[in-house]
Amino acid sequence: MTTLSGTTHRPSSHTRLGRTGTGLAALGLAAAGTLGLAGAASAVTQASAESQFSAASITWSSSGNCTTRSISTCTSFDGIRQATIDGARTLKGASGCALNITGGTEVGHASGTYSHYNGYKLDFTHTTCLTSWVHNTYTYIGLRGDGAPQYQAASGNIYADEGSHWDVTYYTCGC
Repeated sequence: MTTLSGTTHRPSSHTRLGRTGTGLAALGLAAAGTLGLAGAASAVTQASAESQFSAASITWSSSGNCTTRSISTCTSFDGIRQATIDGARTLKGASGCALNITGGTEVGHASGTYSHYNGYKLDFTHTTCLTSWVHNTYTYIGLRGDGAPQYQAASGNIYADEGSHWDVTYYTCGC
């Protein structure tokens, strides 16, 4: 449970769909990210990321109904990069698709410099809208080492289709 702007938010269900923004504080945090007040490479807190995603109508879910970074069944944003948040917000605006995050900075993902844990990646639920957007907008660049088809945005960000979800590496804040 977290308290933001005097409003208490409890993880309510596995899907957390229908979340609302957290008022003026969320808008202020979103504007700060848009204006670049938080450095693109800087890591942000769970609360800040949640506020920014909520303000952009981006939902998130976890099989463990939790946000603890050290538990693999949680979906954590602790330590996520501002550029990654901005990239997701740009994707939402450009595609018009509903976005649900199923993986963030929690343990259990592959390691490496541009990893989930280091704040560069997000996993998104597969939807017809998002899959069509990726296929029709980005360039197919071949299979990843594990066989996942990859698509690259003009920004350089990479979208890998892992079957049950999209694994996105955000090098920049563009989609």
